[in-house]
Amino acid sequence: MDNRNRRLDIVLAIAIAATIVLPWYRIEKGFFSFSWLPDFPRTDAVAPGILQMTIYGRWWLLAVLFALAVALVARFVADPMGRGAILAWAGGFGVLFLSLQGLAIGATGWTWTISETLFGQIVGGQSSMGAGAVLASISFVLIFSFGLAERGAMRGDAFVVSTISMLVFLVAVFVFYPIGSMFIGAFQDFNGSANFDGFSRNIADSSIWSLDCLIGGARCGIAWRTLFLAILTAAGSTTLGLAFALVATRTRFPFKKGLRLLTVLPIITPPFVIGLALTLLFGRAGVVTQELSSLLGVEPSRWLYGLTGIWIAQVLSFTPISFLVLIGVVEGVSPSMEEASQTLRANRWRTFWRVSLPLMKPGLANAFLIGFIESMADFGNPLVLGGSHGVLSTEIFFAVVGSQNDPSRAAVLAMILLCFTLSAFLAQRVWLSGKNFATVTGKGDSGSHIALPRGLSIGVHAIVIPWMIFTLVVYGMIIFGGFVKTWGLDNTLTLAHYTKAFSVTMRDGSIAWTGVAWNSFWTTMEIALISAPLTAAVGLATAYVIVRQKFAGRELFEFALMMSFAIPGTVIGISYIMAFNLPPLEMTGTALVLVACFVFRNMPVGVRGGIAAMSQLDKSLDEASMTLGANSFRTIRKVILPLLRPAITAALVYSFVRAITSISAVVFLVSAQYNMATSYIVGLVENGEYGVAIAYSSMLIVVMIGVIAGFQLIVGERRLRRENRVAGIASQTIPAFSEEKAA
Repeated sequence: MDNRNRRLDIVLAIAIAATIVLPWYRIEKGFFSFSWLPDFPRTDAVAPGILQMTIYGRWWLLAVLFALAVALVARFVADPMGRGAILAWAGGFGVLFLSLQGLAIGATGWTWTISETLFGQIVGGQSSMGAGAVLASISFVLIFSFGLAERGAMRGDAFVVSTISMLVFLVAVFVFYPIGSMFIGAFQDFNGSANFDGFSRNIADSSIWSLDCLIGGARCGIAWRTLFLAILTAAGSTTLGLAFALVATRTRFPFKKGLRLLTVLPIITPPFVIGLALTLLFGRAGVVTQELSSLLGVEPSRWLYGLTGIWIAQVLSFTPISFLVLIGVVEGVSPSMEEASQTLRANRWRTFWRVSLPLMKPGLANAFLIGFIESMADFGNPLVLGGSHGVLSTEIFFAVVGSQNDPSRAAVLAMILLCFTLSAFLAQRVWLSGKNFATVTGKGDSGSHIALPRGLSIGVHAIVIPWMIFTLVVYGMIIFGGFVKTWGLDNTLTLAHYTKAFSVTMRDGSIAWTGVAWNSFWTTMEIALISAPLTAAVGLATAYVIVRQKFAGRELFEFALMMSFAIPGTVIGISYIMAFNLPPLEMTGTALVLVACFVFRNMPVGVRGGIAAMSQLDKSLDEASMTLGANSFRTIRKVILPLLRPAITAALVYSFVRAITSISAVVFLVSAQYNMATSYIVGLVENGEYGVAIAYSSMLIVVMIGVIAGFQLIVGERRLRRENRVAGIASQTIPAFSEEKAA
């Protein structure tokens, strides 16, 4: 009871403080500018909730005080079931009320006609939620969680219940709400009135569903073209990613460190840069094309511009993601199982095919799913190399910003795209259902992985070595482009592009960042370094909940998480604009909307990687820790997290890189104050300043390599074999648990 009262007291204190000492509504110049302090609490713009209710006429906010009072009464109820019921009702009512009143009352009054009919007109309205309202909402979610825990949910584990509730709340706010706001546009006119004609016209459009390519026609519809490309890209990136993971972990390849660097390079490159490099190599006037034309006497063609070119660029771009997902899974296969197979006289090929590869299924399935979704949602490569072969993501973009100006068509195309990606998710679930892939238990495993079969070793080397050479050529072109006057035309060497972008001078004894790129560079680093650990934390917490906990709606919850990742960044950006440009949450033009977009768009990668890695950790580890008196939080911190280091590194690296290289969503969310690097580079390209754009991209690549190395150093590596890491963890934590229990 003491622990339950202590955590409840803390949350109630936070909720009361949010109501009486923080501005309830949004501060126009930003809460952390603290420009509101001189006027606090004397004006209605910065007044706390208690004064908004009593002085400034926002009588509807009295319901917040009522919910807090009920929760405070529950504090003194002795019966756990009754206390839990009161807390759950109070917290649920508080969250629901704050959400509904925020949607129903805008800046000028009621936003719903039915509200005005029921309650009459109100004088004035209210601004968007500020620090006080947001903190009060979070407090009510926690109060609701404590109530469920006290009634026995999740065996009474308040930490687990709170984690699940908070994740559901955040996903509802930052995934369902903005996407729902955009999808409603499919059934509305420009004035907001309901109209189903646009939906009917667009869903039946022959340009989307045409199968003329199967009967000798020119091409398939957009939907089938996108699906075919996504399957090929997922298959290619998964195969290459597995080959790289095997070479990096199971062979004596002499350039493993260089291989790891090269597999990361494509993912840390702004998307259109790879497309430009491929164009310079294989385009109609490209270096390779011209050389082959002169040698073979054939006329240069435009074969690169279309699905072939997009596929090459996407496989080059998305293979590193598969590698990051698969390397932890390949390392996690127990050597003792492979040794047992050989003891039973199975050869190396049979051992790999019947023992090692099946245990990699979670990683393979997740890598394929991520590659499929990435291809579906990719915007940069199809925009540069697609030519007249548009895909769903580019068609959505042009439906919004092009001459069509048809938000209804964009929403319909996004629905089709979502159906494809969620179908792939369901297929993956069916393939993995009913199978156990645990290979890491509480027992020490000091064996060594067997060598690859000779034929397989030759095959993966035959894949990896040409890819390494090809990647080096592509990046050689990128580096070369930053040091020439005009890329592809005037190859005179110069440092002018780097000087213009990143010049630094001394003024009055202080450093002046005079380069044109510095402002967006520092903004990008700040946003990326904030969003990366948040993305990793939310993603791995979600993976823990999905793999380790059973609760009603778990599959639906996992299903919903893929929505933000499955929908193109273009649509995410537009949906965020539509949802967060007006009350109840107004965040457009701020750093917060960029951080939220990156966290919930990139979170599924951390989730999928965490699920793949956690599927290999036997549940007996958790059970042993809990049996010895450790709570869920301590078990996660002392037992689970040390064994998830590859997944943590992958989540940090990917989320950091995507925050820097993302373009499709960023184009709609940047502002003059918060201009991201990719948006700035696109502006340089549009102005024909290719040299400065390439110089900026090269600098970003160097910085990202350094930060990734730092993440790897901080997180460290998981060692399960020679150092008997699991036994070491057990020997350190079990005595600590026993001491706590004795105390």
